[in-house]
Amino acid sequence: MSSRLPAGSLASIAAGSVVIGALLESGLPAPASQWTFIVCALPLPALGLLLAVRRPELRYGWLLLATALSFGLATLGVGLSMRGVPALIGAPLAALFTVFYGLSWIFVPLLFPDGRLPSRRWRAVAWISGVAVVLHGGGLLLGGLSPSRGTRPPTSFDLVLAFVAGGGQLVTWIMAVVVFCGLVVRWRRADPPERGQYAWMVSGAAATVVGAVLLMAFVAGGTRAGVAGFLGIVMVMAALPAAIAVAIVRHRLLDVRVGLRGSRLHLVFDLRPTVDEVLSDLGTALEDTPEPVEQLGRLAAAVRTGLELRWAAVALDDGTRVVSGRQDDRAVLELPVRGGRIECGPKQSGPLTRVDRRLVRALAVPAGLAIQSAGLVTRLVNAQEAERRRIERNIHDGVQQQLVALIAGLELARATGAGPDTLADLREQARQTLTDLRELAAGIHPSSLSQGGLVEAVEERCSRLPVRTTVSAPPSLRARRFADEVEGAMYFTVSETVANALKHAGATAIEVRLAHDDGRLRATVADDGRGFEPRTASRRGLATLADRLDALGGSLTVDSGPGEGTRVNAWVPVDA
Repeated sequence: MSSRLPAGSLASIAAGSVVIGALLESGLPAPASQWTFIVCALPLPALGLLLAVRRPELRYGWLLLATALSFGLATLGVGLSMRGVPALIGAPLAALFTVFYGLSWIFVPLLFPDGRLPSRRWRAVAWISGVAVVLHGGGLLLGGLSPSRGTRPPTSFDLVLAFVAGGGQLVTWIMAVVVFCGLVVRWRRADPPERGQYAWMVSGAAATVVGAVLLMAFVAGGTRAGVAGFLGIVMVMAALPAAIAVAIVRHRLLDVRVGLRGSRLHLVFDLRPTVDEVLSDLGTALEDTPEPVEQLGRLAAAVRTGLELRWAAVALDDGTRVVSGRQDDRAVLELPVRGGRIECGPKQSGPLTRVDRRLVRALAVPAGLAIQSAGLVTRLVNAQEAERRRIERNIHDGVQQQLVALIAGLELARATGAGPDTLADLREQARQTLTDLRELAAGIHPSSLSQGGLVEAVEERCSRLPVRTTVSAPPSLRARRFADEVEGAMYFTVSETVANALKHAGATAIEVRLAHDDGRLRATVADDGRGFEPRTASRRGLATLADRLDALGGSLTVDSGPGEGTRVNAWVPVDA
């Protein structure tokens, strides 16, 4: 689902609550200080909306929206309470100020810049902070709703609530100091491109602390500290949004850039495509591009454009490599994917960030599928070409030469008036040629497979083998027919496997099992030959068969070892 609707709804509720609550509190016409308050509160939901819409896969925009929403609803609660709304409505909303303080003092700087904890060690801080915020807010809320509040001395329950609220507030302050110190350390350790972003966040967090101190001075000093209190409120509300906005404008935070375009001075947000947009565009491009090599080119171009790289390349395990852009230096990042790898050159400006690396990892799945598809198509094309040449060679070196010899013999017999012995030899040559033609046709597509089905064709193929071979299949499978491509793939898998057992394994016994269960047509070929190490041995023939089965959604596995024989298991999905 698009992030625009939920993000827009949260931002609208947050902004609307601030405006309504502030105007309820002061009434109309509102003083300038109240309008200043409203203006300072609106950048936070606006920033949250921008980041949530443009970077929905990151949590930071949603965190800013949650912070803005808690502040807006709390402001609305205060306004409703001052207009005589019952405490059961206004008090719970006003208690959300504790959530706002917890989020803005702790979680906004802690999860900067992408909504993730800096490391696993900060999990304890996050959990402790969350519990402290809940205790602080819950204690204040229950204490404010207590029926005895203000009518008689506090009860033990009231004291417990005050202790819980005070303890939660104290722990919140402590965790805020811990997070601020951690933010300073991260700023000092950050790489140069990110150091500016952290510097502004440190400044914003420090200004928020100063604002909180001024606000507490206002609460403690009454009207004499009114100016300090107003400044404190403004700094608490606006310091962090201002720091984040400056990090966006000056340091391209989360790749959100602001600039001037054209001859007129108008502001333009120049935003890099989101991960979802890159994946969507890539999927459309691959779907509209049937050629495998062109698919690899589209994939490389998508990586280069999405990350703003000087060049990007997609390489297959078979050596095929397609480059988008001009490669004049070494790759700064290589991501292994299924069937190959993605190579990333330097960025046009600055180094690769964590967001860039996450985008590359997000592209790993579609990239792997595209690479696998391209490699599979290439191997199938090569296999078809090799098979065509094999058939051509067999015809030229075998049947064609026999027919030439047979024609020459017939011409000689006619010219010399040959006797019965010569004619008998010629007839035998003709029979042998016919046998060879049948063998050749069986290698292309045996007639028994078209007429009798898979089991009959496999039995006929194995009946001509010079070693003891058994074929087993359930009776129900003998009368069952499947799609031509399925039967052909399984037949040639069995045929090639038994041929390998004879040629390379020195097998003296071969067992073939055919089965149909769980929506799969299965074939197992086992021999007692010398075996081999599947990880090191050449498997060109089996690789071609595996590609053919893979194209049908199936698979081929080999279980073998030196001196242990070989077992080949193949399957393809079929209708139940």
